[in-house]
Amino acid sequence: MDLRILRTFTVAARLLNFHQTADRLYLAQPTVTAHVRQLEESLGLDLFERIGKRVRLTPAGQRFLPHAEQVLGAYDEGVQDLLSYSQDYQSRLALAASPLIARSILPRAVKRFTARHPDVEISVSILVSPEIGGAVVAGRFDLGLTRQLPAERDLEVGVLYSDPVILVGAGDAGDLDTPPPDWEELLTQHKLLTHNHPVYWDDLLLVLRQRGLALRTMVVTQVDIAKRFIEEGLGVSFLPQSTVWRELMEGRLLEVATPGLALPVAYTYVVQPAGQTASAPAQAFVQTLRTMVTP
Repeated sequence: MDLRILRTFTVAARLLNFHQTADRLYLAQPTVTAHVRQLEESLGLDLFERIGKRVRLTPAGQRFLPHAEQVLGAYDEGVQDLLSYSQDYQSRLALAASPLIARSILPRAVKRFTARHPDVEISVSILVSPEIGGAVVAGRFDLGLTRQLPAERDLEVGVLYSDPVILVGAGDAGDLDTPPPDWEELLTQHKLLTHNHPVYWDDLLLVLRQRGLALRTMVVTQVDIAKRFIEEGLGVSFLPQSTVWRELMEGRLLEVATPGLALPVAYTYVVQPAGQTASAPAQAFVQTLRTMVTP
């Protein structure tokens, strides 16, 4: 069977739209229709039911779809294995990391690891923290790096490092000719950009409101965007120190002391499947990370 036809079927089965399938696969729409017709004739069964301009899978199509995906998955895995072999890779390491980690410690860790282990093929997928535990349990990744303690069982979870949360304002607030800003006054004069980290915001906002502060808040769910907003003077925020170290060094952002306010600590976790010995590349990568964060 032509694998191109099988791939057309699986994409069409997921999208349920032949026009979108053609765009996704860089094919003409009549080609998509022809591929589906050829597969249906080969199997002797209708896989799609046409309802006007819309399509949906028949019971036969629903039954056949996981088998088609399994065949394509095995083929793609075989091709990837041959590519790895041709590039002299001896083993693989699949990582899942949250966006915050991917933007902070991960690039330096991967650079150091690949320099020491050039025979390991490494792949990195970016997932939001709540998805990482499940993906590791499902066997999709050897290691997960997350900012949120996973809820799943069957995981070995360790704290990679703790990260103090700090109040950050625009860098121009740190002019040497002006006194350091009062943090309570800063919060009442500027919008507080919130919910850019998956863990600590609800508790922190409760503590701030219990102090009677008249807060004006703006939800900005990405750290990178929050940092740019702060640089432009659009607000201030409480951010993990590791996510702003470069901007602090360059003077684009300013750390504001918060005497009398106990700030939370954010943690970075490394998760692995429980009950089995980690592969040598996984153990080596964890060791690389630990040497980078150990004082």
